[in-house]
Amino acid sequence: MLDVAVITATSPEGRSGANVSRWFLGRAGRREDLRLDLVDLNRIPLPPFHPGRPPSGTDGATRALAARVGAADAFVVITPEYNHAYPAVLKLAVDAVREEWAAKAVGFVSYGGQSGGLRAVEQLRLVFAELHVVSVRDTVSFHRVERQFDEAGEPVDPAGVDGAAKVLLDQLIWWGTALREARAARPYTV
Repeated sequence: MLDVAVITATSPEGRSGANVSRWFLGRAGRREDLRLDLVDLNRIPLPPFHPGRPPSGTDGATRALAARVGAADAFVVITPEYNHAYPAVLKLAVDAVREEWAAKAVGFVSYGGQSGGLRAVEQLRLVFAELHVVSVRDTVSFHRVERQFDEAGEPVDPAGVDGAAKVLLDQLIWWGTALREARAARPYTV
């Protein structure tokens, strides 16, 4: 079983992010080969990041986040796209933790307007590469997200997004398992 931290940077207002997160957690929660830890960044009071402060700072919220990141074998980041980028709360969380990210895998679920959040994902791939995290190739993206869920909060094209989620999770589990075994055989140093 793989331990996966699902990190949500969704907006606390509006239904789009809530629908995407609920849908993904429901699909991933059906898998018997992974265990989920939901990390809702809107509920973690991280202090502002200052370059002079050590990455895994001394405040309780940062230590707790670092412990959860450290306990995970892999990650899925659910993110909207704002102004062609990912939200500031996500950047704050990524920067607050350092070594705990290394030699693990990350997958992305994104949403937004016409691009479906893919520009945010491309930026996140660069940031996570700097932290020695392997990003899986395939993503799940909701283009024009406001049109992708019905009144009950269910996807209007469940076959398409369910298939994309399966591919993402299969790749994440392969990479997460391979990297966990590699870290156990030979510790990774940053």
